[in-house]
Amino acid sequence: MISLLKLKKLKYAQMNLNMKNKYIIAAVALIIPILVLVIFMKNNFAEKREPLWEFRAVDTVKYSRDVTGQMLTRPEFDSVIERQTADIASLGVTHIALGSPYDQDYVPFLARWVKAARDHNLKVWFRGNFSGWENWFGYQRIGREEHKKLLREFIISNPYLFEDGDIFTSCPECENGGPGDPRLNGDPEGHKRFLIEEYNISLEAFGKINKKVNVGFYSMNYDVAKLIMDKETTRALGNIVVIDHYIKNPVQVSEDARFIANQSGGKVVLGELGAPIPDIHGDMTEEAQSEWIEEALEEAKKTPEIIGVNYWVNVGGSTRLWNDDGSARKAVEIIRKFFTETKITQSP
Repeated sequence: MISLLKLKKLKYAQMNLNMKNKYIIAAVALIIPILVLVIFMKNNFAEKREPLWEFRAVDTVKYSRDVTGQMLTRPEFDSVIERQTADIASLGVTHIALGSPYDQDYVPFLARWVKAARDHNLKVWFRGNFSGWENWFGYQRIGREEHKKLLREFIISNPYLFEDGDIFTSCPECENGGPGDPRLNGDPEGHKRFLIEEYNISLEAFGKINKKVNVGFYSMNYDVAKLIMDKETTRALGNIVVIDHYIKNPVQVSEDARFIANQSGGKVVLGELGAPIPDIHGDMTEEAQSEWIEEALEEAKKTPEIIGVNYWVNVGGSTRLWNDDGSARKAVEIIRKFFTETKITQSP
């Protein structure tokens, strides 16, 4: 038989065990909410990073537009398209900018570029136009009403060209064609109305083909933007102002972007940025070119009003990133550095 002393010892041991269990249960009950809170804080307030700019592109206009007529029926040109698209994709871009005309005769050429973009998981920034707007390729000049009619038909007739996340500009640097430059023709209000009408037509047409495409992004000369992009017009065009801006001082690019953002109330995309333009920058060595681009982009990354950069141009112009033989210039690594760099967007 168990003695009374042993029973007392067992009783005390059981009491101690029960107390320990209560402490453990209490501790667990306290720790679990703390762990849940820590996990919540980590998921919601931990450091998060994203690219410097939402839209990052390189322009191909010299080969996606200027040679359209010559290469329309030459399938061997596909190897050029593939090479250029692959090079651009390696830079960390979100979009490849294509200048191919929107005329139905040239849609097959545009489609070849679009296919290459999709093969490399790129979105497209459509920066073409109807040839008649600026008398491209011998087309007869068209006006605003004809342009709007062609625009609706083009989008609805070619849904396979577009993907969600693309950008579509119906009339880049619109001041260069049609009725002319609003700084010179005395019709800035008409220019505003036309862009707004085209914006709404684009929205409606993409809605009909069930594609979520960013419309507008009407690139324009900086001085045109100062003239027409007031707050009301900017709101009507999606709160984005796109400036094609070539100036000598690389820091001034961002200063001008901040001015436009303040005037318009919108965000700014640098629709064309590049150097050297000989009449502006003079001749530049590869080193000087890369230094100019680095200084411009370093300032742009400190400018929250800038949400996109399209470098002009990949091949074929004085601002080129690659030489005609396909060799990369020093500026390629500068573009890659900034297009792949990230910034902290959320922290404790």
